[in-house]
Amino acid sequence: MYKTVKTMIITGIFLTLSACASQTTLESGIKSANVDPLEPANRKVYAFNDGLDRILVKPLAKGYAALTPDMMQTGITNFFDNLGYLNVIVNSSLQGKLDQSLSDIFRFLFNSTLGVAGLFDVATPMGLVAHEEDLGQTFAVWGSGQGAYLTVPIFGPNTIRDAPDLVTRWLLDPVNYLATAVSLPATALYVINLRANLLDATHVVDDAALDPYSFVRDSYLQRRNYLIFDGSPPTDSNDDIFGDGNL
Repeated sequence: MYKTVKTMIITGIFLTLSACASQTTLESGIKSANVDPLEPANRKVYAFNDGLDRILVKPLAKGYAALTPDMMQTGITNFFDNLGYLNVIVNSSLQGKLDQSLSDIFRFLFNSTLGVAGLFDVATPMGLVAHEEDLGQTFAVWGSGQGAYLTVPIFGPNTIRDAPDLVTRWLLDPVNYLATAVSLPATALYVINLRANLLDATHVVDDAALDPYSFVRDSYLQRRNYLIFDGSPPTDSNDDIFGDGNL
C-alpha cells in the first residue's frame, strides 16, 4: 500500500511537470530574465511545505538530533548517502565522465563492503572523493535549458529541468524495493535525519532573509549553476532559462 501511494505521488508530480514543461516550450525563444514565471503558485506550495515542516518535520528532527549521538547520526547519514550514490554513478556515466564514473563505482563498492553497508566512509580517506551528479545536471550537460523555477510539494525547490530526477532517484533507491515494513520506517528515518542535518541552515534562512521564499529560490539556483559547472562556473555564465531543449 505504501509503495502504491508513493508511486502515485511520484507519477502525479511527473505528469504535472510535463504539463508545465509544455507551457514553457511555448515560451521558448523568448529569452526571459524571469526565472520564476510560476511564482504565485510556487509561493503557495512553499507556504504549504513550510507549514508542514514547522508543524511536523522540524520538531521531529529536533527531537531526533537531541537524542541521537553524533556518531550514530553520522553513520545513518553515511548509510543513506551511500544508497543514493547509485544515482550519482548513473549520471556520471551519462555525462561522459568516465574516469569519475569509475571512481564513483569503486567508492560505492568500498563503502558498501569495507564500510559496513555504507555506515562508515572508508572511501574518502582512500582518495575516492564524493561527487554530486543527478539527472538535472545531465540534462544541462546535454544542452537542455533550465526552464521555470518550480516548488514541488513535499520536495521543495526545483526547476523544470531538474524535477525528473525525482523519478530516477526514486527508481534507483534500493529501499523502495524492500517490503513495506522495512521501506516505510527507513524512508521516515531518512527524512528526519536529513532534516536534522539541515537545522543550522534553517536558522540562516529565518535570520538572514527578509523574504525566505526568494532567498531559498536564489540560493537553490546558484547552487545548481555551481554543480553544473563542477564548482567552476564561468563568470559570464548565463544558463539559458527556456533554452532550445526544454523538457
